[in-house]
Amino acid sequence: MGLPTLEFSDSYLDSPDFRERLQCHEIELERTNKFIKELIKDGSLLIGALRNLSMAVQKFSQSLQDFQFECIGDAETDDEINIAQSLKEFARLLIAVEEERRRLIQNANDVLIAPLEKFRKEQIGAAKEGKKKFDKESEKYYSILEKHLNLSAKKKESHLQDADMQIDREHQNFYEASLEYVFKIQEVQEKKKFEFVEPLLAFLQGLFTFYHEGYELAQEFTPYKQQLQFNLQNTRNNFESTRQEVERLMQRMKSANQDYQPPSQWTMEGYLYVQEKRPLGFTWVKHYCTYDKGTKTFTMSAAETKSGGKVNGLVTSSPEIFKLKSCIRRKTDSIDKRFCFDIEVSERHGIITLQAFSESNRKLWLEAMDGKEPIYTLPAIISKKEEMFLNEAGFNFVRKCIVAVETRGITILGLYRIGGVNSKVQKLMNTIFSPKSPPDMDIDMDVWDNKTITSGLKNYLRCLTEPLMTFKLHKDFIIAVKSDDQNYRVEAVHALVHKLPEKNREMLDILIKHLVKVSLHSQQNLMTVSNLGVIFGPTLMRAQEETVAAMMNIKFQNIVVEILIEHYEKIFHTAPDPNIPLPQPQSRSASRRSRAICLSTGSRKPKGRYTPCLADHDSNKSCSGSVQSLASIDAKDTPKAALNPELPPKMRRRLRLDTASSNGYQRPGSVVAARAQLFESAGSLKQTSSGRQAKAMYSCKAEHSHELSFPQGAIFSNVYPSVEPGWLKATYEGKTGLVPENYVVFL
Repeated sequence: MGLPTLEFSDSYLDSPDFRERLQCHEIELERTNKFIKELIKDGSLLIGALRNLSMAVQKFSQSLQDFQFECIGDAETDDEINIAQSLKEFARLLIAVEEERRRLIQNANDVLIAPLEKFRKEQIGAAKEGKKKFDKESEKYYSILEKHLNLSAKKKESHLQDADMQIDREHQNFYEASLEYVFKIQEVQEKKKFEFVEPLLAFLQGLFTFYHEGYELAQEFTPYKQQLQFNLQNTRNNFESTRQEVERLMQRMKSANQDYQPPSQWTMEGYLYVQEKRPLGFTWVKHYCTYDKGTKTFTMSAAETKSGGKVNGLVTSSPEIFKLKSCIRRKTDSIDKRFCFDIEVSERHGIITLQAFSESNRKLWLEAMDGKEPIYTLPAIISKKEEMFLNEAGFNFVRKCIVAVETRGITILGLYRIGGVNSKVQKLMNTIFSPKSPPDMDIDMDVWDNKTITSGLKNYLRCLTEPLMTFKLHKDFIIAVKSDDQNYRVEAVHALVHKLPEKNREMLDILIKHLVKVSLHSQQNLMTVSNLGVIFGPTLMRAQEETVAAMMNIKFQNIVVEILIEHYEKIFHTAPDPNIPLPQPQSRSASRRSRAICLSTGSRKPKGRYTPCLADHDSNKSCSGSVQSLASIDAKDTPKAALNPELPPKMRRRLRLDTASSNGYQRPGSVVAARAQLFESAGSLKQTSSGRQAKAMYSCKAEHSHELSFPQGAIFSNVYPSVEPGWLKATYEGKTGLVPENYVVFL
């Protein structure tokens, strides 16, 4: 399992479990910091110690091999799997190219050392400063709280009020420091995925440039580099989208009432001071307590607060479990403490006296335990927005917006990404959805510009009372695209779409059909399927409960939208397979990382040349705007490899091309695949220019309708580059299709 999610609501409770989860992040952060220092040290050695270059490269590659990324959440996208695996791939690659070392490394400091040092100092350093502030405020708050709770109830009322105000201020300072620290430490954990790999990728590219066979090596490395760049950019886009949502959630949590009780498995939980008898009197010991109203189970664990340290300032004992019998508020004149109440339990004789942190906190405990205090109503954190509904006016508005975009603005750069002016967007919405406006009101394209219309469309969909893809099916969609099986992802999303209410499915059909058209013009508007997924994922889907864990699933919402666009005809115009099982939650599988794109395994080319094995996956596909991910297949999926061990690796591993799409789903010749032409190298185009002839060096049996079968020695005509890296389009015996590039030689 990966690192646990840290919820902002946990900062308020400051529970032992929260401290333990926070400690996991701190340990991982320290491990990362040590790793970066070691990496920088190794890189510097590589630059300076030319005589010992071979030894330095091996040590450097070993450092990469030993490090393992850990991502937040219970699943990773295909992009994250590839990014996590990339360090090991880099290590194996360095070992392979060291055999052919001919030239020296130059400019490595600028592309490798400086970015890593900057990340370590600016990002990890900021997280460490946040920890110092958090520890300081934690120690200060609990120290003052101890003194505050020891105040006699017989003190003057003005003195008690001043003390209450002081403890409120200190708690707010501690709460804000905790929120900021939780936000920063998770931000760094997420950013390291691309902040690490990008400088390493640049360093590797620079290294190849100065090798004796650098040009040819770089050509072989280019597909993997492009693939990984797409993975990185996709992950970066998902990060930016998720970060904005998480930051907004943090700001709302900051403004929430301090006595707000966040959702929990317990009816009530938090710290209480328990009166315990000692030989010379009584003492008050802090415990972390929980209560379940259904079973009347009350637990308490003694908790000792210590400043700083690796245990995050908290030492807890094993919990004591009791069955609650009764609960009653303690009268002020009966005890020299404030905020007290008594409980009776089945397991002990007599009463247990407990002290809450405040009067409102005591009311919450009494309410949970059916005490005599009046019921306390929790204030809402977020004010309810104006409700908008999926009605006739909404359908008309969406259709009119789509017509306007497709008529005059479908090729505009940054379509849907660049937002309109808020005041204009609101004016458009008020005009269209005014009670006085007719349901079929037209959108005057002379009055409203394209950005206002696209922003209005997104605003309408996002402000629906219930998201278009519904709260009920939200988890099912997310679980579906977390599956390792890419075919199942598509089939499951297909089935779930047909479970949507009829109006929702109709609206989704209208919108996705439009987005397919938008993606067809991605060379002009740059709105690839991946980019559209980033924009419309949070628009069409959202969890019913806003938590950090839910925000971390935004990247999977984006994948759902990508699948809808890539497989529009199948999903909306064919019936789903009734035998497809419903999505089931699954924990992160370590074996998934063995399915990442790989570079340094498989057959070698002549002359000892290094061969990237970019086809070791379920569907070798082209990519655009960081939309691809290549996953290796299991041995049982490659029966032909065993039968044809001498065939080039491209053919042995390339399977199910037609099942692909963005983020691990890309079929050849698709809308997004066309974007890959922009990244094909000039050298490759020169070598395989349109209209040339080629001869087959090996025989090949087609596995899909868009591939060609041919014998050894076959002559191909009209051979030119395909948008699929590693494949050519050619004509043989009157039929045109794909052939593996490394199966042929040009005549």
